[in-house]
Amino acid sequence: MIKNKFKKTLNKIFNDKRVALIKLEGIIIDNSSLPVATKLIECFENAEEQGIKNIVLRINSPGGTVGASQEIHRAIMKARENGATVVASFADVSASGGYYIATACDKIVSNAGTITGSIGVIIKTNVIKSLYDKIGIDHQIIKSGSHKDILSNIRYLSEEEKLILQSMVDDTYKQFLEVVRSSRKLKEEDLLKYADGRIYTGNQAFEFGLVDAVGSQSDAVDLLCNLSNIKDKPKIITIEPKKTILQKITGSELSQMLESLGLSAGYAGMPLWLLPGILK
Repeated sequence: MIKNKFKKTLNKIFNDKRVALIKLEGIIIDNSSLPVATKLIECFENAEEQGIKNIVLRINSPGGTVGASQEIHRAIMKARENGATVVASFADVSASGGYYIATACDKIVSNAGTITGSIGVIIKTNVIKSLYDKIGIDHQIIKSGSHKDILSNIRYLSEEEKLILQSMVDDTYKQFLEVVRSSRKLKEEDLLKYADGRIYTGNQAFEFGLVDAVGSQSDAVDLLCNLSNIKDKPKIITIEPKKTILQKITGSELSQMLESLGLSAGYAGMPLWLLPGILK
């Protein structure tokens, strides 16, 4: 314990020019086969163990599940509470859950053409009743309550069930709005103009006050150095999560495709902070 504290103190004194680069890529999800959130949180813990207090979070994600996004958001807030300065840098896409996560950072830098926004919540399920009817498959269901099979794929939702799911979406949407409102210091009436699920370019997001600056990853590093009073050239240390077995076997691009398919199948019916196009 004393040894670790001494090590952190030395790092703070002699290695204050270090900048940790942590990357969030792909769909934000967290399960045993695709522990995206868990691995990213480990990166923040790794940076803390090394005593690195300056972090650039590079985000290239269309969003994902609500719970996983909230876990990462909390990890960033915790890092800041422990003295870290975190700047988000948007790559090609940082939308929905990707944007939600960025609001936990001290500052947000987006490329001019980045796809961002998509502030909203979606629940989707597929109804294949007609297909089952055509091939002669029928079902019998025994349930403990009238809504236990609320997202069954063999029937359509009742009006009451639509109201139940809408209340879930509305509650989750309010959570999203509150985080963005408080982080970006926006009035609720102004935020609601832009938080209807639509997407924006980085330029538009800057105009609306959703990001702090338009620029590249290099610009995000410069902003971080300015915030942390780093005068000389920083030493960039890339902190990467360990690859999952799936990523090792398939490679990153195929892995992302499989993650997308897995999300659509395994998380159907869950509230998602996800760019809607990814579900098609």
